[in-house]
Amino acid sequence: MTSAQLEGAARRAANSRTLDRLARLGMVCRGVLYGLIGFLSLQIAFGGGSEGREADKTGAIEIVAEQPFGTVLLWLMVVGFAALALWQLSEAVIGRGRTKDRAESAGRTAVYGLVVATLLSLLLHGDSGGSTDEHSKDLTAKLMDLPAGQLIVGLVGLGLVALGAYWIHKGYRKRFLQDLRTGEMPPKARDLAEKLGLAGYLARGVIAAVAGVFVVQAAMTYDPDRAKGIDSTLRSLADTPAGPWLLGVVAIGLLLFAAYCFFEARWHRM
Repeated sequence: MTSAQLEGAARRAANSRTLDRLARLGMVCRGVLYGLIGFLSLQIAFGGGSEGREADKTGAIEIVAEQPFGTVLLWLMVVGFAALALWQLSEAVIGRGRTKDRAESAGRTAVYGLVVATLLSLLLHGDSGGSTDEHSKDLTAKLMDLPAGQLIVGLVGLGLVALGAYWIHKGYRKRFLQDLRTGEMPPKARDLAEKLGLAGYLARGVIAAVAGVFVVQAAMTYDPDRAKGIDSTLRSLADTPAGPWLLGVVAIGLLLFAAYCFFEARWHRM
């Protein structure tokens, strides 16, 4: 397939009303996952643990699986996240003209693709494929085995720190509102979305930045086990001088971002 044919297919997908609706379903599913991660984080901070579950997407998916009609819900999530991945892939191909936007869409495509893979692994094989902590350590170990592996891992860590800073800046400057059809939103809904997005992006930024610091430490010490996924990164916040209260604040931020995802599902620009 030529690049012109690929771009044409991407434009047709992007303009599909069916894809629009399914991608919005995916945004609802995204909100559910963030809400469950926030809930698990609160349990870790103040409830003495989370019944052995990881406070990450894997742990959240396992909770969904245990609910009545859990299998049906998981298949709906597969459809929703697959639609999100396809939509972001079309954005990466045709984009809005800026390289940064296309690169961001490509990264989201990979993230949503991994969520789909985790869901399918649980549905088809009864195994969620491991926690984000396991994946982070395994990937770090593989990268370190490459020529200039320490440098590559260090750059990945710095990239995560930069991503965290970007999310914090995006939240503080409220640039996430550019993704919403704010002109169509009732004033109260817009104000609420603004507050939810601000808190949510700040929380996500803190998590990404702290995870990046751990990856940089792994590179500097040549120790893949120092790399941490979402769960261990969140738990590390409880070990700071602020204690579990810092983790509690971040957990609440994740819950607020979950609510923001529902606003995205209704008013996001597609």
